[in-house]
Amino acid sequence: MASFVQEFVLTSSPDGRITAYDAYSGSSLGQYNGSRTPRKGLTMIGKKLIAASHVCSDTGLGSVHLYHWWYSAPFHQLPMPEPVAPLVATRDGSYLFAGGVSGHVHSISLPSGDIILSVAAHSKAITCLEINDDGSLLFSGSDDGTIAVFPIHRLVDSFSSRSSSYSAPLQRFVGHQSSVTTITTGTGGCNCTIISCSSDCTCKFWGLMHTSPLRSITFPCTIWEVKVDPLESEFYVAGSDGLVYKCALKVRSRMMMKQGPQLITWKRQHDDAITSMATMNWGKNLVTASEDGKLCFWDVGRGDLIKVVDQEKTGSISNVMAVAAGVNGHVSAALARMRKSVAGFGRWDLGFSGKKDLYVPITEMKEMEEHLAVSVVDRKRSIDTLELALGAYERVLKLMHKEVKGSASSSNSVDQDKTEGN
Repeated sequence: MASFVQEFVLTSSPDGRITAYDAYSGSSLGQYNGSRTPRKGLTMIGKKLIAASHVCSDTGLGSVHLYHWWYSAPFHQLPMPEPVAPLVATRDGSYLFAGGVSGHVHSISLPSGDIILSVAAHSKAITCLEINDDGSLLFSGSDDGTIAVFPIHRLVDSFSSRSSSYSAPLQRFVGHQSSVTTITTGTGGCNCTIISCSSDCTCKFWGLMHTSPLRSITFPCTIWEVKVDPLESEFYVAGSDGLVYKCALKVRSRMMMKQGPQLITWKRQHDDAITSMATMNWGKNLVTASEDGKLCFWDVGRGDLIKVVDQEKTGSISNVMAVAAGVNGHVSAALARMRKSVAGFGRWDLGFSGKKDLYVPITEMKEMEEHLAVSVVDRKRSIDTLELALGAYERVLKLMHKEVKGSASSSNSVDQDKTEGN
C-alpha cells in the first residue's frame, strides 16, 4: 500500500471525536474534540482546515466547527440558522456548502463564515452534497428522494437571493422511492456520470441531459456509500448488511443488460452497517468504516483485506475520508509537531488530547493569511469562469429543447396534412 504521497485517514463520530490515522500503518496520530458529527458532516477546506458539522445535544442548535491540523479544539465555530449535516467545500476553500434539516442549502463564505445565500432545495432534510470534478455544479440529495443540481456560481452570488428563478435548480432528478443516502460523480464536467444510492436499496445512474435514470441496480440492502475507480470501469458500494459490493460501471453488451449486473461481494469484515467509505493510493486501496467502530483497509484489485483498525472504545464511525499530505508536507509537519509535543508528556496514545497547547510558528500563520488573501483575489476570476461555463451549458440545453419542440411540431403538421388530404 505504498504511495509517493503520504496519506492520512480522518474519521468522525456522533459521540464527539474526530481521529486522524496514518493510512499506511493504521496507527492513531491524534484526536480532535468537541464535534458530534453526523453522516456526511466531515470535509476538508482546502488542504489546511478540517470542517465538521455539529448539533448541540443540549440546545439542538447547529454549527460548523473549523479545526487546524495541529490543535484538538475548534478554532472557529460558524453558527448555522438550523441543524446541518452534509458539508462540502469548493476546491480552493473559498466557499462551504451545508445541507439543513429544512431542505435548504446554505452557502458560506470563508474565512468570514458569513452565509451568502440559503436556497430551498428540497421539501425534506438534505442528506448528502457533492461537487462535480470541474467545480461547476453542486448536487444535493434529500429525504424526499430527489436530487437537485445547482450551478455553483449562482449559489455564491448574493444577487441570487433577490431572484428566485436565478437560484432555482438547473435540473432535478426524481426516481428514488426513499431517502437519497449518497451521490458521487465521475469525470467530464457537465457530461459526467452521476450515481445516487438510496435506502430503497437501489443505485441509479443519471445524465444531466436526462430527467429519468439511465440505469438502475437493486441491491439486497440499503446502500450508504458509493465510490468509483479512477478508470470509471467499476464501482463499489457499502451496504447496511456490513458487506462491500463490486459491480461493473458500464454494460458492454445487450446480453449483459438482459442478464443483469453481476454483484461481487468481498468477505465480510464488519458486524454492523458500513456507514462510510473512501478511496486511497490513486484508487488502489479502499477504507471502509462502520457502526461497530471498525476501519477496514482493502486491496481493490484482489478484494482482500489488508488490515483492521478497531476503535470500538470510541463508538461508531459516521464518516471516513482520505487526505493527501500534499507536496509541501504541511499536514505531515503539523502532525509531526503534535507527535513530538505530546510524546514529551508520555501520552502519545492520546494524540491531541494532551493538556498543553501546541506551538504554532508565526511563519505558518503568515503563510495561511497569504493563502487566504490570494483566494479572495482569485474568487471573482473563478466566478467569471464558472458563469461562462454555465452559460454555455444553459445555451446547449435551450437548443436541445428547441430542437425537440421543433421536431414535435413538424411531426404534428405532417399528420394534419395527411388527414386533410384523406
